[in-house]
Amino acid sequence: MLLRSQKTIKYFLLLISFGIFISCGKDDPEPQTTSDDDPIIEEPFTGEIDFIKTYGGSNEDFGTSIIRSNDGGYMVLGSTKSSDGDLASRTGDDFDYWLLKLNASGDIVWNKTYGGSQDDTATNITQTSDGGYALSGYSRSSDGDATENAGFQDFWLVKISSDGTLQWQKSIGFSGLDQAFKMFETAEGNFFVTGFFDVSACGVNPCPGDELLPGNQTVVSKNSKHGVGEFWGILLDSNGEKIWRNYYGGTNNDRSYDAIQTSDGGFLLTGSSESVDFDITDAKGSYDFWAVRINASGEIIWTRSFGGSEIDVSYALTKTPDGNYIMVGDSRSQDQDVTAAFGNADAWAVKFDDNGSIIWQKSYGGSGFDSARSIAPLANGGYVLSGSSRSNDNDLTGNLGVNDFWLFTIDEEGELTFQTNKGGTDLDFSYSAVETSDLKLIGVGDTESNDIDIPSNRGSKDLLVIKIK
Repeated sequence: MLLRSQKTIKYFLLLISFGIFISCGKDDPEPQTTSDDDPIIEEPFTGEIDFIKTYGGSNEDFGTSIIRSNDGGYMVLGSTKSSDGDLASRTGDDFDYWLLKLNASGDIVWNKTYGGSQDDTATNITQTSDGGYALSGYSRSSDGDATENAGFQDFWLVKISSDGTLQWQKSIGFSGLDQAFKMFETAEGNFFVTGFFDVSACGVNPCPGDELLPGNQTVVSKNSKHGVGEFWGILLDSNGEKIWRNYYGGTNNDRSYDAIQTSDGGFLLTGSSESVDFDITDAKGSYDFWAVRINASGEIIWTRSFGGSEIDVSYALTKTPDGNYIMVGDSRSQDQDVTAAFGNADAWAVKFDDNGSIIWQKSYGGSGFDSARSIAPLANGGYVLSGSSRSNDNDLTGNLGVNDFWLFTIDEEGELTFQTNKGGTDLDFSYSAVETSDLKLIGVGDTESNDIDIPSNRGSKDLLVIKIK
């Protein structure tokens, strides 16, 4: 089945070819040359594999985030329980953060682990202005690299240098489930963190330390606790010390998975919400995509829900060149904001403006379960999304096994321009993808397969990196 825009592209290319043939047959016998200002027409992605690599040992290893490094290689963040194979120098069978420095061919330059004697699970890596990196995730440890823990899982935030040396680390949380999903450097040189925490586990009402406006020492706390999950936004200084923190949500599960800084110095937090009260004023259904726009001090400017009557969960966010935003995730709905669903669950993207008004929304996938976990800009003005698919129809031309590693691209209007699924006959997932310096696609995730596209499997689950031409 052709992609939605493929017929149009073929027709357009045919017209170009015809136009070139006619122009070459006219009075000017010399071929036309192009100036530096002429647009370059890039060949579309072919879907061919540049390389596929698995990394890890005989236990569980997975990747969650990939970014380009300044030298043309890649930084990959994930988690590991292995102590053999690529992790032969590690001891213990608990989860640790695992950072890999790869060259342009996907070979390991160096790799390091961070953590303590309990489970430490990494979620995201971003580059910092000093050439180092900010790592986010959550930890149960109070020893080793993680020096304290308030109970169960805490935000665990790690700042490292370009060679992986730990510069500072912070544990933030209460006695419940507290998980950080992104930390990034702000334009002012501070760090913003988003994730969620269990406000009911903080022990007092209101929770301590959730203050705003620290400059004039004014304390503006919540009047009451909310529910079992809250969006948690935290602003830290360059050394990881708290400037302010605040939580947003209602009485049910509200979980933030991504955030960006906005042009006015504030922030946009996104994720999903199950609540219908407190900060949620326009709930659509069971779970909704939820966006929270705050100012530089953490005060709410507006909140918006997107979705339908079923479960809709957003995992990632990007800012568009026109000053708007795109959220992506998966949707089980077929009503309200979701107008063209395909199956069990679809990858779903919604573009909205800085007031939270929808510009467009699109579903991608087939009749199975399909999800998008990341979105990143492309040089041509489009976007690459990564996720997983169980479908073999509609936007998908086949399925290799139980679950496939899925990359696809869209244009600025949300139209599907390319897709490819890779993997084997078992479970394969992608959680993050970016465009490479040579204008290819590279994604990271994990695999339990050892056949078809997957060259080898070292254990129960391997970290997986695939580069697509």
